[in-house]
Amino acid sequence: MSFNKILISQTAPSNLAAYTALEEKYGVKIDFYPFFKIEPLTSKEFRTQRINLADYTAVVFSSRATIDSYFKLCEEARFKVPETMKYFCTSELVAMYLQKHIVFRKRKIFFGDGTPDSILKLIGSKHKGEKFLITTSDASKAGAIINMFEKAGLDFSVAELVKSVNQPLQEINPASYDAIVMYNHADVSSLLESFPDFKQGETKIISYGKGVVSAIKEAGLEIAIQAPTPEITSAAAAIEALLSNK
Repeated sequence: MSFNKILISQTAPSNLAAYTALEEKYGVKIDFYPFFKIEPLTSKEFRTQRINLADYTAVVFSSRATIDSYFKLCEEARFKVPETMKYFCTSELVAMYLQKHIVFRKRKIFFGDGTPDSILKLIGSKHKGEKFLITTSDASKAGAIINMFEKAGLDFSVAELVKSVNQPLQEINPASYDAIVMYNHADVSSLLESFPDFKQGETKIISYGKGVVSAIKEAGLEIAIQAPTPEITSAAAAIEALLSNK
């Protein structure tokens, strides 16, 4: 099968070098179009979770969007976050983003290597007595870290702070693409909302991330390339694996 056009369901990254190289090497056109956007929950939506922000002494963050939403909700609830609050972030990139809202102090900001296990190591015995608020964009997808916190006997609650909002996709024609890269279950939801009669046909689908796999299969679609893997560590590498028939 020859490939002429590939659609990636995200905003174009700041560094397009890897994708430009693929276009030049394989003579293919790669388009970026976000299938959904992330929005913070409103105060009314958040209150349905019956969580009192002032009850917690430590917060766990895994994304910049949840950081923005957390401080927005605190402001709307007129809760002044105490300087003693501790922040546990899944990565350094997420931790550095906290500077937008607070003075960065190493004694209260900790970051892992991107895995739930690294957060547990940071907490250790020193911070085991804290009351943790695990913030997430989708509480149903926080299973791994919830299980680890439960096994460690930690005192915690899970709060969903942001929501996925489907984007209208009528400006694009998914059937005109030879392959589509999807990252999130919301990508699948948005595609089917805009095109309820969508038929995959010869279009190849690349899944990037574990969370989207079940959504793709439940929609009756087939996955041509599933990533990441030890050999395919990026979306660009997944596209190349498809184009080169590896």
